[in-house]
Amino acid sequence: MKILVIGGTGRIGSKVVDRLHAADHDVVVAAPSTGIDVLSGEGLAAAMAGTEVVVDLANSPSFEDAAVLSFFVTAGHNILAAAAQAGVRHHVALSVVGTDKLAASGYFRGKIAQERLIRDSGLAYTIIHSTQFFEFLPGILQAAGDGQTLQLPTAAVQPIAAEDVADAVARIALQAPANGVVEIAGPERESMAVLAQRFLQATGDAREVVGDAQARYFGAQLQQDTLVPVGQAWFGTIGFERWLQQSGLAQGQPA
Repeated sequence: MKILVIGGTGRIGSKVVDRLHAADHDVVVAAPSTGIDVLSGEGLAAAMAGTEVVVDLANSPSFEDAAVLSFFVTAGHNILAAAAQAGVRHHVALSVVGTDKLAASGYFRGKIAQERLIRDSGLAYTIIHSTQFFEFLPGILQAAGDGQTLQLPTAAVQPIAAEDVADAVARIALQAPANGVVEIAGPERESMAVLAQRFLQATGDAREVVGDAQARYFGAQLQQDTLVPVGQAWFGTIGFERWLQQSGLAQGQPA
């Protein structure tokens, strides 16, 4: 079947494209570099023609509040309108576990708006709520500051490897629409502060992490279970140690 992967050149998108190609599907990669722009709409209608499944993995290039909201609203309107016109039978979008609890963050307000557009579109859909990717750990640390001591939330996290995310997205794209949310997560749960300290030590970074229940996560206050599944979920198989080994980031490994 014909599947359009929006953001198909990105970290997750490229892996999803590989998996769908391997399953002998006709995959169209949508990205500005392939002549398909979800913000201007350029190339979108032509790419949608004959498409049965759309997988939306596009992400805002800016984390500034207004820019994020504008991106997800504009892209969402354009993608969903083109999908409806083409008669797409399954719209799949990747979002984040806990999004509905994180409205204090500008980024998550953008994701909330995107999800609302999907639910109201009239299209059959599946929204995938993923926990944080292991690959985001450096960005989480950067957001915590540049001092020798970093304050990070003590809330639970259950991070997932990009390889597991891609497996889940590709599988869900080929299933019947859930017309709701499905959640995916990694196999191990622990405090964000503890995980961050493990990562620093493994990568030879001398900074120290102080766990603080009041520390903000991209501007939002976390409850203990905000960032982890609270009900049924699909779990990946790659834990922190295996991911770290595969990443080449551990001290003494080639980068």
